[in-house]
Amino acid sequence: MTESMAVNPNLEVHKELNLKGKVCPYTFIETMLTLEEMKGEEILRVIVDYPPAACDVPRSLKNEGYEILDVAKINETDWAIIVKNTGVDKIA
Repeated sequence: MTESMAVNPNLEVHKELNLKGKVCPYTFIETMLTLEEMKGEEILRVIVDYPPAACDVPRSLKNEGYEILDVAKINETDWAIIVKNTGVDKIA
C-alpha cells in the first residue's frame, strides 16, 4: 500500500469517518450510511484499523458503484480509504 493520499495530495476531503475499533461488516455498513448522507462527487476518508476492512470495504464499495481513489496504510495499525461518492444510491 502507498503513503496516504498518494493519488492526489491536494484532493479535498469533505468528511472523515473514524472506524477504528470496529470490524466487518460494521465498517462497510457505517461507510455506506455516511456516503448516503453525502452529496454526489464529495470525497470521504475512512480510517480503519481492522486489517480485513482495508481490503473488504474498498472492494464492497466498488461493487456498489462507488469510486475508490486510494487505499493507504498510514501508520503501523491504520489504513485510510479514500472514496468518491458517485451518488449511486440517490433517488432522483
